Amino acid sequence: MDSKLNYSLWSNLPYAGENSPPTNPEEPLAGSWPLYFLKRRKDHFEDSKGNKLKLIKDPNEIDFDQQLQVVQDTVQNITPGQIDIAKYWGTGVATKQWTPIIDRLIDTYNAAELIDLLVSAPRASRILAAVQAGINDAFVVTWYLKYKLNVARPNQLDNQFKTVLCTPRHPSYPSGHAAVAGCAATILKYFFQGESSRLDQLEEQAALSRLYGGVHFPIDNSEGVRLGREVGNAVIDVLKKQKDSDGNPVDTPFPFSLDPNLPPPPYEQVIPFDFPEFCQSLVIDSQS
Repeated sequence: MDSKLNYSLWSNLPYAGENSPPTNPEEPLAGSWPLYFLKRRKDHFEDSKGNKLKLIKDPNEIDFDQQLQVVQDTVQNITPGQIDIAKYWGTGVATKQWTPIIDRLIDTYNAAELIDLLVSAPRASRILAAVQAGINDAFVVTWYLKYKLNVARPNQLDNQFKTVLCTPRHPSYPSGHAAVAGCAATILKYFFQGESSRLDQLEEQAALSRLYGGVHFPIDNSEGVRLGREVGNAVIDVLKKQKDSDGNPVDTPFPFSLDPNLPPPPYEQVIPFDFPEFCQSLVIDSQS
């Protein structure tokens, strides 16, 4: 990265509605946590083959004023449907909405009577382990980049900006939700090849939800998805090499679609929880 920064720093600016920069960062050391599939080197990450991950675009090359204009225009012209999308994917942690998607895929392919290979209990555990461990690696890399690059949020560049969602307490670039979406969708498409189109739609919507929420720039989302896909493909490279005691590949991906009913819609929480409503920064309809 260039020594001269051409963008504003997250740690230097208050959120809209606040008087000082954030002092309660979320997991600032998560970028140093252990990895399952990737390898950490001094200044980069590698896949199982020793290839250096490309990661994301240098933020010094990004016009964040232009990015902010897109966020402002999006929120100013937000539709009820977009608000539903933002709130659905923005409820709970970034992994929350992918859990019922994985579960529905496993149930659908386990219940099918017209195919020879079902998602047995051992295979279900393997799918869950691969996706969730891959998400862990995507999160670790994302958090490493977030705090290394320290890019300000949209509501730090405009201190009057009211967001649809409460802005998280960590740097903006790249988006964690987008990285999770790119990684989860990529690994699930390996196991359930026939569902690729639907999984692509869910990946795109999960990433876009952060723009609709006003909490991320478009580049956060597009680069986050790209990063998540790169991690997901690194996971798949490992999975493809693994064999059973007979020398056969462990995985036999499904090349056809059973048309599972993957949420959303409806934009109601599949695993509901009564989260407390509290936000330090300005949000639409806030009493601040």
